[in-house]
Amino acid sequence: MGKRTSQIIAIILGNFWAANIGYAAENCDMSTVHVIGAFGEVRFNVEIAATPQERATGLMYRKSMPRMSGMLFEFEAPQTTSFWMKNTEIPLDMIFADENGTIVTLHSNAIPHDTTPIWGGDTIKFVLEINGGMANLLGISENDQLLNPARRDPLTWLCPTS
Repeated sequence: MGKRTSQIIAIILGNFWAANIGYAAENCDMSTVHVIGAFGEVRFNVEIAATPQERATGLMYRKSMPRMSGMLFEFEAPQTTSFWMKNTEIPLDMIFADENGTIVTLHSNAIPHDTTPIWGGDTIKFVLEINGGMANLLGISENDQLLNPARRDPLTWLCPTS
């Protein structure tokens, strides 16, 4: 391959890479979680609970939540996880996922104010809380996949980090 051909290929690959990064950057949104399964794909607008304080508070004291919204809890590493509904006003579906975003456990219609622990599993990295009954309504089930296009770990799509 000649020098000129190598330069042309480098230019083409560079333009392709730049175009795809530009597209990804425009479409990356940390506040969106996609759930993909046999039913198709749905998107939820989420708040991210990444710090211990945010995770401890979660969705407590809220009187309502928009239909396709939720909260995504993210842990530093996979761990044994259980949640409860103390001080939570609305019923929730809790979707527990491993570090690859695979749904491991799904608990439907958690009862407001119930202090009974809701077991998620031993290898949980993410928990998505959505309105109670929504997972069943949409057809979400175990082994479906969570994707957040703004992250750069196994849960993600192509997105640049800042």
